[in-house]
Formats: sequence, structure tokens, C-alpha cells
Amino acid sequence: MTSNVLIIGGGIIGLAVAIELKLRGAQVTLVSRNFQTAATHAAAGMLAPSAEKISHKAMLELCQRSLSSYSNWTHKLETFTGLNTGYWSCGILTPVLEEREGERERGREGETVLPILPSSSPSYWLDRETIHQYQSGLGEEAIGGWWYPEDAQVDNRALAQALLAAARSLGVEIKEGVAVEGIQQQHRRVVGVQTNAGVLQAEHYVLATGAWSNALFPLPVRPRKGQMLSVRVPNNEPDLPLTRVLFGEEVYIVPRRDGRIIIGATSEDVGFTPDNTPAGIQSLLQKAIRLYPQIQHYPIDELWWGFRPATSDELPILGTSPCENLTFAVGHYRNGILLAPVTAALMADLILEQKSDPLLSHFHYSRFQTKSSTTSMLTLPTAPHTPTPSVSLSVQDTPLQIAGKTFNSRLMTGTGKYRTIEEMQQSVVASDCQIVTVAVRRVQTNAPGHEGLAEALDWSKIWMLPNTAGCKTAEEAIRVARLGREMAKLLGQEDNNFVKLEVIPDSKYLLPDPIGTLQAAEQLVKEGFAVLPYINADPILAQRLEEVGCATVMPLASPIGSGQGLKTTANIQIIIENANVPVVVDAGIGAPSEAAQAMEMGADALLINSAIALSQNPPAMARAMNLAAVAGRLAYLAGRMPLKNYASASSPLTGTIG
Repeated sequence: MTSNVLIIGGGIIGLAVAIELKLRGAQVTLVSRNFQTAATHAAAGMLAPSAEKISHKAMLELCQRSLSSYSNWTHKLETFTGLNTGYWSCGILTPVLEEREGERERGREGETVLPILPSSSPSYWLDRETIHQYQSGLGEEAIGGWWYPEDAQVDNRALAQALLAAARSLGVEIKEGVAVEGIQQQHRRVVGVQTNAGVLQAEHYVLATGAWSNALFPLPVRPRKGQMLSVRVPNNEPDLPLTRVLFGEEVYIVPRRDGRIIIGATSEDVGFTPDNTPAGIQSLLQKAIRLYPQIQHYPIDELWWGFRPATSDELPILGTSPCENLTFAVGHYRNGILLAPVTAALMADLILEQKSDPLLSHFHYSRFQTKSSTTSMLTLPTAPHTPTPSVSLSVQDTPLQIAGKTFNSRLMTGTGKYRTIEEMQQSVVASDCQIVTVAVRRVQTNAPGHEGLAEALDWSKIWMLPNTAGCKTAEEAIRVARLGREMAKLLGQEDNNFVKLEVIPDSKYLLPDPIGTLQAAEQLVKEGFAVLPYINADPILAQRLEEVGCATVMPLASPIGSGQGLKTTANIQIIIENANVPVVVDAGIGAPSEAAQAMEMGADALLINSAIALSQNPPAMARAMNLAAVAGRLAYLAGRMPLKNYASASSPLTGTIG
């Protein structure tokens, strides 16, 4: 049983998981850069699986399971700490407003179009008269609405304070003001967390860093900015005028028992751009006033903003990770407050008891990876215009996996040295590759031959491998790698943390610097990069790079761009025999026969650029290299015949005539 757990992230998810683990007997440390920056403090605290009309079946079940435990969960927190969490089972109203010009709230015959509800949702339709009786003060445009009696709210800031107090009282070691700079990995295990206060270690680690998760691990989590404000009911009003949460079109109004009324929230894909804007606040106020007009007379109490952690499918990432001792609890987007109790329980079951709830399979990180079969169907091509049919061979072969991402092709190509952009495009297609390396510095500066490169390829189908070509020191390479990660994000690859690391101080022979490469690799791994280092064919260096957590090693076959072929076969063979990460032969291959030979040796993949780009017909050569890689891999899997000292007749001597 795991007994020592380090949680990265001090939002509601991190705190809830920490408390649950501690209650079950684990030793828990939690690190947080700043508790106030967590999305928890920027939320409204709605617990609204019904009003949100969640259509994803597993997500709805997860949310409803969490909501059903909320009353008991907050009661225990309040009893333990003496602090009020603001839990209030007030129900939620979703008024339907009369259409305005250009709106389509009503059907063609003037009938109200009612929303489609999940079958398990307890709800009631209220007509115009009933809804205005149920909640006075609604706008006259409210012609009816849905009432969700089981939805509720909690004061998110009060809840965060109660969770923090509970964690401290239980003995969770809290390290506030500690910034995590990188996750150190070796052999698919986390071996430490690099922070501004040194390296922290544990048996198991939980990533609960919300919108900042992608900075530490290549996950498709990005910030979604939400602006909010609150107004305050004047003191001269004897009773709370609003006692139900109002959930409208692109706005919600959440009353608190202390007289505050929360209005939220915008949803902006602007990265980590801070601050409130006049446009954002104006939009919220216009929609809120239409829903509940008297709110326009209440004094503004506070303005704020925050960053929700959104994934591309708006579902959380929960459960195991590519590292056997790292658990993901990120990407909760709009439902972090709601999902805290169930996330804490499921993560504790998984970490302490190795018990994985079937629901977790719907939220596993692998759903974002390329799906491929473990059986590769290889079709052997025949010469053109011959009647011989192609032969399909079913060969058991696991796909190429790098840093948890799966690729069908074992050939990587580059983008440099081509005569034209069009020639490069055709060659990439002909090669059938899935990974293309790009020199970050040349793209950033629009160097000759690289103009328009970012737009030339379909990056939804090709995985970008930014490289640090042109960097002479480790420091330069680290800076350029960071630029490369941002470049990949700009092209839509939000979860791309790959970098081909090149540190080459020698401009004549272009041989990589082993010391600088190792130094840069160590730092980049700490920052969450999947590092693919270009190196001399040095077995000891390859081993050291693997130990610091590199995703592959990339030994050169001969000097880069020389076309000399395989000049380092003995050392490459040693690297292949001892490596536990993919070995990618890079640089020097000049002909398809050499590519096939490298694959026959057992290399996991090839990176070939000059031999294609500088050939007389690059697209044709790209296709030839693809076929060579496939043939070499197939030959390696088939197994070479044994070498013999003497001749052995191909035809048997028995049964011959005469």
C-alpha cells in the first residue's frame, strides 16, 4: 500500500484529495504556489448537474454521484473545522425568456421550445404565472422555466478555507509559496518534483494543477478565462429578495445568504491574459439585468477573474498516467467545485487500494491519443503493371510509443533543405510520416526556405517535433525549446511538449555536445518536456540521458547531412540492446538500403531529412525511405537466418533423380 503521497496543486481538487488520503492513513504533502490563484476562488459554487444539461452519460453519472454526497461531505467539514462552507440546497431555476428579434427561443407556431433533459433529471416545468410566483422580481420576458430542486450551491471561497483548515488540522504537510518547475522521470516513474525550494520526493504523486497542468505534463488542458462580479443587496432590505440560483443563457446569478449576489461568467479562450475588461463585465450585466432587472440598482461589490482548466472535450482527466506512480486529477473545467468529493474518493481508492472505478475509463488521458491496433497489417508492394497480387501479412508488432503517444509510422522527416515548399509538402505526404521536425529558430525568423512553413502542413494530422537546431549552449537550447512548445500550441497542438534537443557548438563537423545535451535534457525534463536528444552514438551517454527521463535517444549514424550511411553500427547496436526507451537513428543515412539496415538492427524509428530533400526527386525518395523503414522493421520482426561458416545447399539432397 502506498503510504507517502505528494499532491501538486492547492485548489479544491488537490485539497479534497489530500484530506481523503490523510483520513485513510496516508502521509500527505501538498505544494501550492498560491492558494488564491486556484480556479476555486474564481468560481460561483453552483452544484448544477441538472441545470447544466450535461449530455455525456458518464459525466452526468459522475456529477450526480458527487452531488449526492455533497451535503454529508460539507457537514463533516463544518463539524471538524467549525467553519461554514455555505452549502445551500436552494435549487436552481432556469427561466426561458421571450424571444427578441434575431433570437430563436420559440418554435414556428409561437410555442416555447423546451430544452431536452436527461431522463434521470428531477425537474419541473413552471409556466409564466407559476415561475413569477415562485421567484418574484424576474424579468417580464420570462415566459416560464425549469425548476431543478436537487441542484444546490456552496460558497466556494468559504469551502476552500474549510478544506485548508481541515488539511492542516489533520496533519497534511502544506508547502505554500512553493512553485513546481518540473517533474523528474526515470523509466516511466516519477522520481522527484523540482521546485523553487529544491527537489521533493514521495512514493506517489498526484497532479492537480488545474489550468497550469500543461506546463508540467503534456496534457491537453488549457486555461479558459472567466470574468465575474458580485453586487450586494442594500442593508435596508429586510429579507433576501433572491433565494434561488438563476441559470440563464450565458449568465448565472447566485445569491448568497450574506447578501452578496454573484454574477458570472464569461468563457474566453485568451490564454492566461489577466484582468477584467469593460466588454466582459458589460456583457454579464446586460444579461443579468434582463433576467433579474432589480439587480441593476444594487451596488457593485467586487470584480474578479479566474482560469478554468478546460480540455478539448470539456471532460476531466482522471486516473492513471504514463508514469506508474503519478495520478492525474485535472481538467475539471466548470465542474471542479461539484466534482471535488467524488474525485477525492475515486483517487484515494485508486492510489491506496489500486481499485479503479469503471467510471474512470471514460476520463482516462489515453482518449486524446491516436488510436491504433497492436497488430500492424503490412502490404508488400509489387512491381507496377504485373499481375502478381499484393500479399497481406499480419505481423504482431506494438506501435511506436514516445512519451505516452502512439504513432503508426516509424519514419520521421524534416522540413529543411528542400528547393521549394511544394516539394517539401509532397515529400511529407509521400513519406507517410506522422512526425515532422521543425527548426524553431528558422521558423521564428522566417529564414530562407522556411517562409510560410507553419501554414504549409496540416498539423491536425502531423505531430510537430520542434528542434533546437542552431543552439550552441544548453541555455540557448532550453530557451528555444520553450519557444517551440508555444509554437506547437499556436498551431493547435495544445498538449505537445515534444522537443528534439540539439546542442551543437561545432560549426564545422556539427557534432553534438554531450555535456551540454545532458545539462539541457535534465532541465527540460524537469519542466515537463518529452525530450528526444540528438547525440553521438555513445552508449554511456544514451544511458545517462535515459536515466534523467528522456523520452528517446537519437544516435547519429554518421555526421549530419553527410550521407555517409551507417558508420557507427557497433555502438548503435549496444544502445539498442540496453535502452528502455525508443532508439531513433538520426543523421547520416543517405540511401534506403541504409535505412532498412538500421531498422533490421532493431532501431525503433528513423529520422531522415537530407537524403530526401537533396535527392533528385524528393517525393520519390521519401516514398522509398518509407518502404525501407517498413521492410527493415518487418525483417527485424521476422528474424534473420543464422550465420554459418560453411555453405548449405538451398535444395535438399534427398529424393534426387539418378
